[in-house]
Amino acid sequence: MKIRFWGVRGSIASPGAHTVRYGGNTTCIEIRTDSNELIILDAGTGIFPLSQTLLKELPINANVFITHSHWDHIQGLPFFIPNFIPGNTLHLYGAFDPVSGQGVEQVMAVQLQYSYFPVREAEMKARIEYTTLIPGQSVQVGGACITPVLLNHPVVDLGYRIDCDGKSVFFTGDHEPPYNIYETHEPQYAEYQSFVDEKKANIMEVVRGVDVLIADCSYTDAEYPSKIGWGHGTFGSSIEMALQAQAKVLFCTHHEPTRSDDALEQVFHQTLNDHPEATQLLDIRLAREGDCFEF
Repeated sequence: MKIRFWGVRGSIASPGAHTVRYGGNTTCIEIRTDSNELIILDAGTGIFPLSQTLLKELPINANVFITHSHWDHIQGLPFFIPNFIPGNTLHLYGAFDPVSGQGVEQVMAVQLQYSYFPVREAEMKARIEYTTLIPGQSVQVGGACITPVLLNHPVVDLGYRIDCDGKSVFFTGDHEPPYNIYETHEPQYAEYQSFVDEKKANIMEVVRGVDVLIADCSYTDAEYPSKIGWGHGTFGSSIEMALQAQAKVLFCTHHEPTRSDDALEQVFHQTLNDHPEATQLLDIRLAREGDCFEF
């Protein structure tokens, strides 16, 4: 299996001299199975440079799995160049939205409103198919089995486990570890804690034993108290998740857009120093735009 990162920033694209080493595009990850099936995780701005490389492979059969519908994870989709070329197929997978009552098709429909984009879906030349996923129910893409699991974010957010040829990877998308919204002295605390524990167990059941974990590491542990409820994890929480799952490799991603490359490396090295035991059990890396990892 081969993993290539096309976008590793969170929230908003942040190009410029201070982000040139790790990249300024928002979330997009290319997965290639050993049989060369194409699986794309999220369609942030990074999907545009990815799509340019695909033009030498026409016709394209792309399987795009959307974690959730926030802009930084979908805004590159209208610029996915194969959509404009006859003979290509885009399979778009994602969650049902209980607020709108629509499936993943709304990800395209909203963006392709004439107020926001000049090309209608009917004018695109590729074939576009939609599959709305149910958490816990796996789907097949060639020889790959993709299992969605409901994670914790202000909108419905799916993490994805991909298993193929005895190898596995899990991507969290945006994820804040579930926490108890009540104080220990409040009467609702115990009941809500049982909900938190159940949710954590459901997530870990899917993640456990994965080879590669790609996780939301937006904040440091020191920054997190002022960001509670925003729906993002920390370097520390992702390391804890990886250790509990007995993952082999952890890629830290969704880099804070205000953090320069120098600052990113500084907080990463400080994290490693703060978790010396984890570095003995786990290969911990910063996700970098353009990097490829094969295993």
